[in-house]
Amino acid sequence: MQGNRRRDTAPELAVRRAVHALGLRYRVDARPLSDLNRRADLVFTRTRVAVFVDGCYWHGCPDHGTTAQTNAGYWGPKIARNRERDAETDRILADAGWQVVRVWEHEDPAEVALAIFAAVRSDAQQ
Repeated sequence: MQGNRRRDTAPELAVRRAVHALGLRYRVDARPLSDLNRRADLVFTRTRVAVFVDGCYWHGCPDHGTTAQTNAGYWGPKIARNRERDAETDRILADAGWQVVRVWEHEDPAEVALAIFAAVRSDAQQ
């Protein structure tokens, strides 16, 4: 597990490049709420938008998530806890007035960037 990156994964970097190319600036691997020990991949503090680029395996993608071949008794519940924590994080941030954008690593970075751009711009308009 030590070899798994917490930030700067290839899908995250692709999304960051695409969002930056659209002219948006953001914080990387930051806590949206200082008292919540959860970090978003991209954080737009002024418009209160938090973006999470979820890995298909680690967050149980319905399309690409796989079942562990070894130690399934550990990994199954671990991934279920990750999904529960993701839902809890979404709820806490929404209650605090944040908009959460959660995307899968397999999604097209250009399309993801457009969705993020729309979220940030719509929030800025309000």
